[in-house]
Amino acid sequence: MNEKGLKDFGAHIQKLINKNNLSEEETYLMFREILKNEQPDLQQGAFLAALVSKRETIEEIAGAWKAIVEFDTVEITEDMPKPLFENSGTGMDSLKTFNVSSAAAIVAASCGVNMARHGARALTSFCGTVDILESVGIDVECDVSLVEKSICETGIGLFNGMSPKIHPSALGRILSQIRFGSTLNIAASLANPAKPTHGLRGVYSKEMVTKTASVMPHVGYSRGMIVHGEDKDLSGGMDEISITGKTTIHEFNGRHSKIWDINPEDVGLQKANFTDIATTGNLDQESVRFIKVIAGKEHKACIDFTAINAGAIIYIAGKAPDIASGINMSKNAIADGSSINKLKSWIEVQNTDPQSGLNKFEAKLEEANIK
Repeated sequence: MNEKGLKDFGAHIQKLINKNNLSEEETYLMFREILKNEQPDLQQGAFLAALVSKRETIEEIAGAWKAIVEFDTVEITEDMPKPLFENSGTGMDSLKTFNVSSAAAIVAASCGVNMARHGARALTSFCGTVDILESVGIDVECDVSLVEKSICETGIGLFNGMSPKIHPSALGRILSQIRFGSTLNIAASLANPAKPTHGLRGVYSKEMVTKTASVMPHVGYSRGMIVHGEDKDLSGGMDEISITGKTTIHEFNGRHSKIWDINPEDVGLQKANFTDIATTGNLDQESVRFIKVIAGKEHKACIDFTAINAGAIIYIAGKAPDIASGINMSKNAIADGSSINKLKSWIEVQNTDPQSGLNKFEAKLEEANIK
């Protein structure tokens, strides 16, 4: 990189430091240089920090997403089933919970929703999507073709957002070097190779609810729900629908949208205590609890937490008339064994070594005392 290129990039960093917004095109060009590793690491880190410190605009998030999709996301070849759903959280939330998004995805898939997940290892949390699913037997380092096959055959698959097989050039490099939340938490998580049509996305602050709802249709979503949950006693929030307090929701369907709040009692659930759903910070303990919840054994608060989030997925996917009905479908799928069986079938298909994956799964069942 020549001196002019360094100065031009630095001028955009200074613009952000001065709290001035970038256009979508400017942001796209800056992220293109980052993804192609055309700037020194210090310049790249300074840009990411300045952008998140200023607070990203809709145009800036869209520009980042466009660059990631164009320069660092593989294209899939299979025709994916439609509608195709993704659920994920941005991270960066202050209330760290049991990995409910992964559990909810499995339960929703067992109720007939086609799930194309796009997750990462823990960066701002203690146990990320990739970590928990790897621990129970999913092959998280497999080729894209195997994820495509899994979605088509089992109704669920996971693209590892930190794998060079999914994002070949840069995301893994960048995310492995930073330990703060950045625009990538939103823009990169939206860069799903399968291009889902429907989504449930949790965000780390109320401010991001409507902002993210504006971005999602811009990047191809036709229907979705953006949520930010609170706790009845604790400050801060979670990037999930809360079972311990109020959740702010922005729902959109085409050009129509509405903003509303929901409490567990509104959909027939009992409000829980945060300690009942909080992460332990220990992957082995989390994976055992994960299996127990999907199998419907113990951890009532986590089962309810999973059901309300899966219920919202089922509703947005058009499989239920409302969230309450989706919750009932979720609880039935957990109780009758459909959800744990869905996980097993997923492990069998998304695996270069299915027997190794099943061995992990069986070991977790044994740890959880599930026959």
